[in-house]
Amino acid sequence: MGRLFGTDGARGVAITELTCELAMNIGRAAAMVLTKTTNKKPKIIIGKDTRISGDILEAALVAGICSVGADAHILGVVPTPAVAILVKKYEADAGVMISASHNSVEFNGIKLFSGDGFKLPDKIEEEIEALILDYPEDIKLCCSTTVGRIYYEKNAEWDYIRHIMKTCDGLKGVRVAIDCANGAASSCAEKLFVGLGAECYFINNKPDGTNINENCGSTHMEALQKCVVENKCHVGLAFDGDADRCLAVDEKGNIVDGDKLLAIFSKYMKGMGTLKHNTCVVTVMTNLGFFKFAKENNVVVATTGVGDRYVLEEMKKGGYNLGGEQSGHIIFLDQANTGDGELTGVKLLDILAHTTLKMSELADMMTAYPQVLHNITITSDAKGKWNTVPEIMDVIENCKAKLGDEGRILVRESGTEPLVRVMLEGKNYGLITEYAIRISDEIKKHLC
Repeated sequence: MGRLFGTDGARGVAITELTCELAMNIGRAAAMVLTKTTNKKPKIIIGKDTRISGDILEAALVAGICSVGADAHILGVVPTPAVAILVKKYEADAGVMISASHNSVEFNGIKLFSGDGFKLPDKIEEEIEALILDYPEDIKLCCSTTVGRIYYEKNAEWDYIRHIMKTCDGLKGVRVAIDCANGAASSCAEKLFVGLGAECYFINNKPDGTNINENCGSTHMEALQKCVVENKCHVGLAFDGDADRCLAVDEKGNIVDGDKLLAIFSKYMKGMGTLKHNTCVVTVMTNLGFFKFAKENNVVVATTGVGDRYVLEEMKKGGYNLGGEQSGHIIFLDQANTGDGELTGVKLLDILAHTTLKMSELADMMTAYPQVLHNITITSDAKGKWNTVPEIMDVIENCKAKLGDEGRILVRESGTEPLVRVMLEGKNYGLITEYAIRISDEIKKHLC
C-alpha cells in the first residue's frame, strides 16, 4: 500500500487529515504526472459526492491543477463511475473524484483516473506520491497567462445517465425501492430508473451535506428492506455514497449481496452467450458458496486480492467482462471501467423484466456458507503491524488448525479505513463465531 493512496485513493478525516494543502498538492502532482505526455493544454475533470467537505477540497484541488497550467472542468455532484465514463467522452487527460465512498461524513477521499477511464496503477500513484513527499521542488508553478482555467460541465449528469440508458431497452413493469444513501445517486437515480419506465420508491435521496451514508445505503439496509416489503416491490437496490456499489433486497426483504449478484449475472450472461471466456473474476473474500455455484454451473472463476482495482486488473489481463466483490462493487467491463452501482441495478432489473422468476428465486441459485466478519478499529500508529505481532499470529494459526477443512480464516487490514478485518467462513456458525471473537480480542489487546 502506498504512503498516500490506499486501495481506493487517498482517504482520511476531511480537512484535518486529508487537508486542503494535501488536496492542492495532489492536484498539482497528479496534473504534472498524468499530463506529461500531452502536447496540448492539459484538461482534468473533477466530480464529487454530497459531503459538506467536498466543496472545500474541490476548491483546493482545482487551485492545484490550475497552478501548474492544466484546465479544470468541474462536473458537480456525480457518481464515481460517471468520472470514469466522462473522462473519455470529454477527451480529458485525467479525472478526479472527491469521495470517501461508503465511509461516514467526516471522511473524504481523492480518487484518480487516467485519460482512458481506468483507476491508476500502483506505479503511477507511487510517482505522484514521490513528487509530493520526496521531490516537491520539482513541482513547477505557472504564472501570468500560463495558469489553467476553470470550466463547468453543466450536462455531466445527463451525459452519464444517457450512457447507462443505452444498456437497457426499458424496465416497464418492474416495481423497485431504491436507497440513494443521501449520496451521489440522489439526483441521477430518479432520472435514470424512472426514465427507463420502472415504478420507483425512493428513500434517502435528500442529501444535506451531512447525512451521506448515515444509517442508510448499502451499509445500512434495514430501511430499504422495510420499504420493499411495505410497498410490495419486486426488488430493492441500495447504493453507497458515491454509487459505485449496489446491493439488492428480494421481495421478501432478504439482502442479496455482491456474491449472489455475481452468481445471477454470470449464469444469465453465460446463458446469453455474453460471458467472455466463460469466466467471472472475484476476490479471496468471496463466499465459498459462490465457488460451489460456479462449479455446478460450469462457470470458470478467477480469484484476486481484495479491492475492485485488482479485480479490474485481472479482468483486463484475461479479457474478461464480469467481476466484482461481495460488497457490491460489480464491474461490467463492456460498459464501464469501474464498479458502477446504477449500471448494476439497471442490469439486475433488466433480468427481472425478462424472466418469470422472482428476485428470491434468482438469489437462491447460490447458497452462501455462514460467514462472520468483525471490523476492529485500530490506532493510527498500529497501521501495518497486525501481522507482525506474534501473539496475534499464534491465535490465528491455532484457530486455522482447529477449523481445518471445515472453513477458512482471512485477516487483513483495510485499504481505506483504520481497520483490521477478521473474516471466518464455515459450516458451523457457532464455531466460526467463537474463533472470530478470539482473534478479534487478541487484535484489540495489542493494536487498540
